[in-house]
Formats: sequence, structure tokens, C-alpha cells
Amino acid sequence: MEENKPKYEVFVVNTAQYYTLHTKKYGMRKKWQAADPNEIRSFIPGTILEVFVTPGQEVVAGENLIKYEAMKMQTILEMPFTGIVKEVLVAVGDKVRKDQLMILLEELPE
Repeated sequence: MEENKPKYEVFVVNTAQYYTLHTKKYGMRKKWQAADPNEIRSFIPGTILEVFVTPGQEVVAGENLIKYEAMKMQTILEMPFTGIVKEVLVAVGDKVRKDQLMILLEELPE
């Protein structure tokens, strides 16, 4: 009979501990990972309108990389640091899904 007893898990919010039951779906979720600064990914599904860079190109921080349209809004993604474009994985007209890898970058040593 002890096997059917629900197993409570500790859930911490702002240093306060709570005992709760998690659903199966919650247990199977994809765990959070910090974003890789060398990857430019789409944050929402959309269509590529322009690609401003080519593989091997050296790009300074703040320079435009890609322009894409999602939900009738046009967004320009900029270079987060000075580096080299290793690979461009999309082309003009491509449809991208959420979290799709679009550009691989490599930071220049200082």
C-alpha cells in the first residue's frame, strides 16, 4: 500500500521550501540550459528576409547579421561580440521554426 502513496518533492522559491506533487509532464520537460553565445537562434517562427553576412567574415559587435519577419514584425539580429561568422545555416526566403540555429559564430581572441 505504501507504493501508491504520492511522493512529494521539495520546490524552493526565494529560499522558502514547499512540498509539492509534480505532474508527469513537468518531469519530462526539457531542462533549462544557458544560451550558447556562439549560436544565433530564432526566438520565434518566421521567414528570413535578408542575410547580411557570409561564412568567414569578420564582424564587429553591433553589426547586422540577419533580418527576419515574424508575426508581421521585422527584426534585425545584431552581432553580440566581435568575432568571425563560422557558418550561415539559412538563406533568404527560408522559413525558420522557434529555436532554430541560424548562424554559428566564433569569438576573436583579444
